[in-house]
Amino acid sequence: MDTHRPGLQVLFLVSAHNGLSQRVRIALEDLGHTVAVAVVDSAEAMEAAVSRHRPELIVCPMLKSIIPESIFARHRCLIVHPGPTGDRGPSSLDWAIELGSEAWGVTVLEATAAVDGGDVWATRAFPTRRTGKSSLYRHEVRHAAVDAVVQAVTQIAGGRTTPAPPDEADLRVTGRLRPLLTQTERAIDWTRDPTAKVLRRIRAAEGHPGLLDEIRGAPFHLFGGHDEGRLRGVPGELVAQRHGAVCRATADGAVWISHLKAPGGYKLPAVRALALAGVEVDVPEVPAALQAPRESHTTFREIVYDERRGVGYLAFEFYNGAMSTDQCRRLLDAYRHATARRETDVIVLMGGRDFFSNGIHLNVIEAAEDPAGESWLNLHAIDDLVQEIAETETHLTIAALSGDAAAGGVPLALAADQVLARQDVVLNPYYGHMGGLYGSEYWTYLLPRRVGAAVAAELTSPPFEALGSRRAVELRLLDDAFGGTAECFRAGVREIAERLSGRGVAAALVGKRRARRRDERVKPLSEYRREELARSHDCFFGGPPAYHQARHRFVHKLGAPCAVTSAAAAEPQLSAR
Repeated sequence: MDTHRPGLQVLFLVSAHNGLSQRVRIALEDLGHTVAVAVVDSAEAMEAAVSRHRPELIVCPMLKSIIPESIFARHRCLIVHPGPTGDRGPSSLDWAIELGSEAWGVTVLEATAAVDGGDVWATRAFPTRRTGKSSLYRHEVRHAAVDAVVQAVTQIAGGRTTPAPPDEADLRVTGRLRPLLTQTERAIDWTRDPTAKVLRRIRAAEGHPGLLDEIRGAPFHLFGGHDEGRLRGVPGELVAQRHGAVCRATADGAVWISHLKAPGGYKLPAVRALALAGVEVDVPEVPAALQAPRESHTTFREIVYDERRGVGYLAFEFYNGAMSTDQCRRLLDAYRHATARRETDVIVLMGGRDFFSNGIHLNVIEAAEDPAGESWLNLHAIDDLVQEIAETETHLTIAALSGDAAAGGVPLALAADQVLARQDVVLNPYYGHMGGLYGSEYWTYLLPRRVGAAVAAELTSPPFEALGSRRAVELRLLDDAFGGTAECFRAGVREIAERLSGRGVAAALVGKRRARRRDERVKPLSEYRREELARSHDCFFGGPPAYHQARHRFVHKLGAPCAVTSAAAAEPQLSAR
């Protein structure tokens, strides 16, 4: 794009302002374009947004509704479709996983009356992984979509007016029209289907709609499938439970299912969802070692610790990045185990592949008998974890964000001595969208410590838009950002951590202790916590019920009262426009 040419006035029409749309917005604004975002659920809402913003270009990174002709006939509209050139239909990624495709793509199309059938502005291909649809969406699809949208918008800003019609004779056009993948086609026959097929079908429905099945006569959508290498049983029967997940036997093995959703309900850890439906889980709790041997069999583990070359790596793969009271307490125990090890002098908090953390677990809170009380317990539990990290004097600590972080997950990362992130990561250090929740996690200490009081106030006040890694490094919220993929990023983190280990760690720890004692004299950590929790206590137990109302709307997918939601607020729900 000609850098002297003024940027375009761009309007995003989205069903939810999720991680992909936030990342695309950041990329376009970095190029000098102005982006407004409208969360819409009807043709009328779209028309009102277009009338209000009068855009030069409309982009739809994640839109489940069909754009009416009254809009695309008067405005150029770009559709981001999660499929290769020629692909059409509402179940694109689902089919990619169901068919075991080794490669897939993202295509930016011009909106026309033919859904997903418009001419092509840009396309990107990527290799697939054996993982759930949501994870593919948050990594490969997002990265490809950003590149493709930037190319398309740059061409349009430069004066190009005509996209390319797909040439069906071109061998590179691999996509075709595929129908909606129905629950009947997704169905599992537990008495006959092998583990590989069961996992593939659960993963193809990940995020939305979830694979509809029955467990002991009760209907549930299944999520969070993991392989199990040893446990066996009668196909279809539950054989074990672990930290809220259940293990179910297949025709040739077993799979773990971490989350369930009753029809019309919302996702919960499987054991809790079964209990609410009156289904007894009378199978044993089967533990898994925190520090598993390298030759260990595959199984479901939320928290894993490993050591190499003087560095301890603590990974915590919590579904959608949400951390319940129990998960926070178990992670604190694991962290204490890591810092008790004298064979290491550096600890790396790896988080999960898709998310580092999104703070307290709103779904578990919603399902509690006393949601206010559970909110309070959850906030105390994550505070205990953050405090332990911030007060660590035996090790240097690194937070390594290969996935996004939001709300309390951001100060959790900032408690570490260094904060590194993959270059595509999106940060949302804002709580206010959740009914004015004040939050805790020592953010009033940790955030200003890095970026200063003025910027901290800006990042935690409305209106707020998510931060990309480049801007976060400029603000010193991050120390560095690198790596186009999770694998490249984690390899770079290992190199940094192992280079730090044993080389000047003792001197660095002396400086760290001095800084902590200086800060403690100015204002004790306990005082930050007391002030934060007093504000949050009012949100939970007193005054207007705005937090409880916002949480209920968030959990039940009733839509947000504001136009901007956090990165954690919307999972990929891909359908025809």
